[in-house]
Amino acid sequence: MNLITILIPTFNRRILLERALNSVYKQTYSNFEVIVVDDGSTDGTEKMIRDLFPMVKYLSQSNCGVSSARNKGIASAKGEWLAFLDSDDEWLPEKLSKQMSLLKSKPDYKICHTEEQWVRNGIKVNQMKKHKKAGGWIFLQCLPLCAMSPSSIIIHHSIFSELGGFDTSLPACEDYDMWLRITAKYPVLFIDDAQIIKYGGHEDQLSKTHWGMDRYRITALKKIILDGSLNNQNKQQAVSTLLKKCKILQQGALKRDKKEDAVHYQKIIDQFNNRPC
Repeated sequence: MNLITILIPTFNRRILLERALNSVYKQTYSNFEVIVVDDGSTDGTEKMIRDLFPMVKYLSQSNCGVSSARNKGIASAKGEWLAFLDSDDEWLPEKLSKQMSLLKSKPDYKICHTEEQWVRNGIKVNQMKKHKKAGGWIFLQCLPLCAMSPSSIIIHHSIFSELGGFDTSLPACEDYDMWLRITAKYPVLFIDDAQIIKYGGHEDQLSKTHWGMDRYRITALKKIILDGSLNNQNKQQAVSTLLKKCKILQQGALKRDKKEDAVHYQKIIDQFNNRPC
C-alpha cells in the first residue's frame, strides 16, 4: 500500500478539527500519516491533538494563511501521495480506498478528486449546475470557479516539486489558482459518488470573510495567462474568462461609485484585449 500524507491546515477550529480527524481514523485505507498545520490557533487546538490524537504530527506557525500552512505540510510530507482535508470538512470511510484503487488501475494519472455532499447550517443542500464535477482534461471547467474541492483531492507529491506550492499572496481562491496550474498540464480522475461532506454556514469560511472572490480569480488568471504555459485554446478561453470577470467587477464598481476600482479593471481589460493569443 502506498503511503499517503494527509494534510490538514487549521485555525481556531478545535471542535471541527476533532470531527475531521475522527473521519480520517475511520478510513478503510490504513497506510497514512497525518500532519496538522496549526496556523496560529488560540483555542486549545494543540492540547486537543496531544490529548486525543497523539499519533498526529503537529506543526505550528504564526497566522500566515491557509496557503502557507498547506505548503509547510507539503514540505514535511513523507508520502508518495498527498491528500488534503479542510478542518471544517469530513471524509466518508472509503474515500481513500476508492481513490487509491482507481489510481492504481490508471497509473498514468497523478490526481484524483471525488463528488461531495453539501451541508449548510445542518441541512443537506443540492449543488447548483455550475458546481458539477468532472474528470479528464478539465482546465476549461476550472475557469469559471473552483471545480475541485481541496478536501476531495489526492495528488502525487511530484506535482508540487514541478509546479510549486500554493500561492501565499492570495488570501482566498488559492485552490482555484492551484487547480488551474495543475489541470493545464494533467488530466484528473473523478469518482462520481460523494466521498466527502463539505460543511458551510459558519462565520470563518473564506467565502464569508473575503468579499468579491473573483478579484482573486482574476489575479490567478492573469498569472497563468502571462506565464506562457497554456496552449492556444486554453489561453484564449482563459483570456475570455478574465475579461468577463473584469467587466462584471467593473460594472459593480461603477454602481458603487468606486471609480478607482473601475479604472483598475479597465486597465486589465485593455491589457488583455490588446494582447495577441
